[in-house]
Parts: sequence; C-alpha cells; structure tokens
Amino acid sequence: MEKDRNSFIFRLLSTLFVILAINFFLPRMMPGDPFSTTSADEVGEEIIVMTEEQRLYYMKYYGLDRPLNEQFLVYMKNLMTGNLGKSIYYKMPVRDVIMLHLPWTILIVLGATTISTISGVVLGTLSAKNRKNGSDRIMMTGLIAFAEIPSFLLGLILLLIFSVYLRLFPLAGAVTPFADYNGPAEQAWDILYHAFLPVVTLSLSQLTGVYLLTRNTLITVTTKDYIRTARAKGLGEKTVWIRHALRNALLPVVTRTGFMIGIMMGGVVLVENVFRYPGIGMTLRSAVVCRDYPLIQGILLVIAVSILICNLLVDKIYGKLDPRVAI
Repeated sequence: MEKDRNSFIFRLLSTLFVILAINFFLPRMMPGDPFSTTSADEVGEEIIVMTEEQRLYYMKYYGLDRPLNEQFLVYMKNLMTGNLGKSIYYKMPVRDVIMLHLPWTILIVLGATTISTISGVVLGTLSAKNRKNGSDRIMMTGLIAFAEIPSFLLGLILLLIFSVYLRLFPLAGAVTPFADYNGPAEQAWDILYHAFLPVVTLSLSQLTGVYLLTRNTLITVTTKDYIRTARAKGLGEKTVWIRHALRNALLPVVTRTGFMIGIMMGGVVLVENVFRYPGIGMTLRSAVVCRDYPLIQGILLVIAVSILICNLLVDKIYGKLDPRVAI
C-alpha cells in the first residue's frame, strides 16, 4: 500500500512538472513576441506599434531577453512563492486577473456539470427501462447525433435562435451594463439570466456521454444475480431500480462527472468567446492575441491544475464508494 501511494505521488509530481514545462515553452513557440506589435483586442482600440528601442526596453523589463533556460528557472522559482508574474496586457498581477475572471467560469462549469449529470442519469435510466421499445432507439439515436455538434457551433445556434431572433436572452456579457439592482436577489437573477445560454451549451455538449454511460451500465447491472434476488423477494420495480440497480450504476457516473469538469474547463474557452462571457476562456483569447506570456501561463496552469485536482478527487471519492479501488 505504501509503495503504491509513493508511486502515485511520483506520477502526480511528474505530471505536474511536464505540465509546467509545456505551460512555459508553448506560448513562446508562437510567432512574434508581446512587443513586436501591441495590437488591440477589441474593435476600436488603438493599435500601438513600438520602435525597436522601445521593444528591447520592455523585453528587458519583463526578462524576456534572457535565455529560455534562465527564464524557465525564474518561472519555477516564482511559482514556489505563488508569484504568477505580471500581465503585459492588463498591467496588473496575473493572479489578480485570474481571480477577477475565474468565478464566472466556475459558475457556468459547475452549473453545466450539475445539469448534464442529472439530465443524463434521468434520461439514461428511462432509456434503460424501455430499451426494448422504439422510444429508446429514438432517444439514443437523437442524442448520439446531437453529440456530434461542436460546442462552439451549438452555442452559435442557440445564440442566433434565442438571442437574435426570439430576443429572449442577452447577446453577450455576464451582467446588464450599468444596472441598478434593488437587492441581491435581483442581481443574482440577472447573473443567472446571462449565464443561461452558456450553461445550456456546455450541458448539452456533455449530456450524451452521461446518458450513454448510465444506460449501458444499468443494462449490465440489471442482469446481475442480486437484481434477480431482489425481484424474487417481491420488491417492487421502483425499489429494484432505484435502491439496487441505479445505486450500483452510479459509480462510473461519479468518475465521468469528475472527468467532465476537466473537459469543460478546456471547452469553456470556445463557449465563452461565442457568448463574450468574461471568464478565463475569453481572457485566454485576449492573452493569446497580445502574446501575454505570463497571463497565458497562469490561465493554462489553472486549467491544468483544475483537471488534476478533479481526477484526484474522483479517485478518492470512488475509493470511498468502492474500497476495492482505493488508492
């Protein structure tokens, strides 16, 4: 057991080091640098073209004139103290920029995870119970076909239908500009109103995976001996499905949910840019356009660490639910 635990910690640290290395070198593989052209991220902003003297000055100021190995050592040293650097575009600490935008991303990711998990389990259960009927085939075919639509395209479709044509939801943003709220309840409603379409887009993009996993696992579980024993004891079908079948079928769903959060943290980049939602996904786009190396590194680090933490929590929770696979 101790050997397995040490091996797990070693793999975790090794993975983290590889992530940090890729996180550092990948932005610097893009053409240009932050000061060759400081371009505008929004339409109407002024485009600033620096002279060579100005470019060299800022390269030295941010330490980008040093060899890459020296920059990497400085990067690792700063990480040890929690220093993510200073954003070149926002002119403020990277940690502050991330903390300003991260709550919006967490809101839509957790909301989408909750909705897609509950909906997938319910639909998967209904489909498994009616697997010999035409409704099961129609539902499965429809959801599989629906899963082939990329999340950004799905977001554009929802945006065109519900925001442009029907005008039921806002086109962009997380709150109503210059709104004067009468209380916290009205502010919360406005936030949820703006988050609705991004949450629905992320939910629909992950719904099919949960649905198929629940359906297939339930079909397998219902063939086990303990299910036949429960029915032989005279238990009702509702009790058999909920207390015996669904309870055991939810173990893989727990794993899927944890992985799904990590997938959404990556997929949220496209969705936020479709809806101009001010989370870290849209902030990452601004950082990439402006070659803001410190901010790119910080956001990618947050996404990567979030995925690692989700996977670790899934392993721990799964170990509690099924001690046979405990780490």
